[in-house]
Amino acid sequence: MDVEIATKGREPWNKGKLVGQKAPFKPREIWAIRVRLQMAERARELALFNLGIDSKLRACDLTALRVCDICHGDQVASRAIVLQRKTQRPVQFEITAAARDAVQAWIRQARLESGDYLFPSRRDRHSHIGTRQYARVVRSWVNDLGLDPAGYGTHSMRRTKASLIYKRTKNLRAVQLLLGHSKIESTVRYLGIEVDDALEMAEQTEV
Repeated sequence: MDVEIATKGREPWNKGKLVGQKAPFKPREIWAIRVRLQMAERARELALFNLGIDSKLRACDLTALRVCDICHGDQVASRAIVLQRKTQRPVQFEITAAARDAVQAWIRQARLESGDYLFPSRRDRHSHIGTRQYARVVRSWVNDLGLDPAGYGTHSMRRTKASLIYKRTKNLRAVQLLLGHSKIESTVRYLGIEVDDALEMAEQTEV
C-alpha cells in the first residue's frame, strides 16, 4: 500500500518532455545552419555538420573517423566506407562536393595528417571529440535556429538525409543499405514510416 501511495505521488519522469525519435532537419534548417557556420567561419563545425548529414553515421562512428578513412592521398574522396562499431558491419556513404570542400578546408586549417582523427579533441590531439561533445555542438545549432532542443539530437543528423531520400524515392531497401541496418524492420522503425506510407507501397506492389 505504501509503495502504491508513493507511486501515485511521484511525477512521471517524462512529464512535459518530448520523448521518442528525434526529428530530422528540414531542408530550410539545413541551409540555415550551413549559412550561419559559413558566416561565422567555424570550419570544424561546418565540416562536422556537412559530413554528419552526408554520412548518416551514428555519433560514435562519425566522431571516431580518421583523415585516412575519407581521403585518398591529400584529397577527400567522393565515397567512403567504414566499419560500424555497433554492428561490426561495413557501411558506405557518399561525400558531396560541399562536404568535401568543408572537410578539405578543415584539414588544412587544423594541419591534420593522414593518421590523425578528423575531429580531434581540443584537450588531447591524440583523442577524438566524444559523443557528448558532438551532442552539445548539435544542441547549439538547434538553439541558434530557435528550435526546441528536446526534439533534436545527434540522431537528427543521422536521420536527415535518410528521411529525405525515403520521401523522394519510397525506396526502403536503398535507405536500409545507406543506414547500414541488417533488417528492413529496423529501417521502418527508424524512419517512423506512417501506416499510410506502408499501405501506399503495398498498393503499388503486384504479386
